[in-house]
Amino acid sequence: MYAVISDGGFQYKVHEGLVFDVQTRDLPEGATTIDFDRVLMIGDAPDGPKIGAPIVAGAKVAATVLNQSKGDKVIIRKFARRKGYSLKKGHRQQYLQVRIDKITA
Repeated sequence: MYAVISDGGFQYKVHEGLVFDVQTRDLPEGATTIDFDRVLMIGDAPDGPKIGAPIVAGAKVAATVLNQSKGDKVIIRKFARRKGYSLKKGHRQQYLQVRIDKITA
């Protein structure tokens, strides 16, 4: 069984046991699990696929937080020739690595 979830402006197709990165969020101290409740679709269900409008009612995806990491640095450069203007900025996105434990329809 797989599910399509929405989190942080992104959509992910997930199945049980999948390890992937989501954007960092504030979690309570000592929290090791996350519940994704914005489930857009559940596929391969015993009674056929369920498609939400916009979300599937009562569906939930439970995940375990494995670790927190940073993505690659992205360099932003602006330059205006003959004006003496140049700008260099960098950004590193924070990520949470999670493992999908259970999909509840």
